[in-house]
Parts: sequence; C-alpha cells; structure tokens
Amino acid sequence: MIHREGTPTILISLVITALLCYLCYYLLGAGILTTIITLVLIGLFLFIISFFRNPTRIISDPDESIVFAPADGKIVAIEETNEPEYFQDKKLQISIFMSPANVHVNRNPISGEIAYKKYHSGKYLAAWNPKSSTENERTTVVYNNGKIEILVRQIAGALARRIVNYVDKGDKVTQGGEMGFIKFGSRVDLYLPLDTKPLVKIDDVVRGNISKIAELA
Repeated sequence: MIHREGTPTILISLVITALLCYLCYYLLGAGILTTIITLVLIGLFLFIISFFRNPTRIISDPDESIVFAPADGKIVAIEETNEPEYFQDKKLQISIFMSPANVHVNRNPISGEIAYKKYHSGKYLAAWNPKSSTENERTTVVYNNGKIEILVRQIAGALARRIVNYVDKGDKVTQGGEMGFIKFGSRVDLYLPLDTKPLVKIDDVVRGNISKIAELA
C-alpha cells in the first residue's frame, strides 16, 4: 500500500524516469549502455516508491500502560535529559533514527488527547546530531491520557525536507493511529516520565505499532 503523501512525488518521478529512458534510447540507441542506464533509472524509481510504502499495522491489543513505537528505525538514544520546550524538566528520552529505507509513517504511541502541538522551522543537520532535536525543522506533539503526558517530536534531517502532521490540539486520538509522515527519513524523539521502564536498548530495530518501546509506571 502506498501512502497518500507519495502520490505527487511518485507521479513526477515516473514522468522524469520515462523521459530519461526515452532520451537515452534516442541518443544512444539500443545497446548495452542504454540497458544499464535504463535499469539504474528504474531501480531509482522503485526505491522512491519504497519510501512511501504504508503497511497495514493494527494494534490488536491496545494497552494504556505500553508505549508503542511511533516510527520504524533504530534506537539511537535512551537517556535522562532536560526537555526545554514543553516540560522544562528532566524526562526519559528515547530516540528512533529513521533511515531512507525505513517506513516513514509516524503513529500515535498512546491513546489520549493532544494537549500541545507546535511546528518549528529550522536547520537540516544530520538526524544523529544531538543538536538536531532543538535546531532542526521539527514538530512537537504532547499526548495526555488522563494520567500522564508524553511528548513526541518529529525531526527533519539532512535528507528530509518536509514534516507532515495530522493531529491538532484538542484532538482525541487512538493508539496506533496515523500521527504524521516525514519524507525521506529522519528521527523521532519521545520524552517520557522518569519512572518509565524502557523495553528497548541502543541499536535495537523497532517497527511502528509492533515494537513496545516502554512501560509506563
């Protein structure tokens, strides 16, 4: 299944790929070089399609004590740190790095009400740079389930140039529902209460709506 965010990019890529293949054949004729170039162009087009895949993943057993992965990727940080934008206090930060090969859909890690949302324009530092959390283009969303609040931050990286977010302050959302999309990968940070129990470790590979990130106290 292809995500709706990919339709314009895929259509444009298809037209460009077809034109380049035609020009290659027109200028070089039918030969081994034309075949190689055509295969490379088709490979690149298929890779672009893969950026926008949207596998169906439904949480069969929602659990208010469990934080599910909001994104596909690799765990690159698990640490106590100060969250300066909303909590202005120490929280447990768990960060997921999304490579260009990952699914780029972002999902609600818990059910609840959206207590806060804010978009920040910014730089495009590499997503693994610690400064990317506060200096890059990003969108911050805070979930309140009536007992605790957790913060999810979508962060653009060196390749990502567009963050899409579908929720607004006051929305009631369900665990596992679509929260947003980051084109061409990047990073998602979660800020959780300090007494939260991590269920992952550094370098673990997680999948949105499948992997359990943490257990809330």
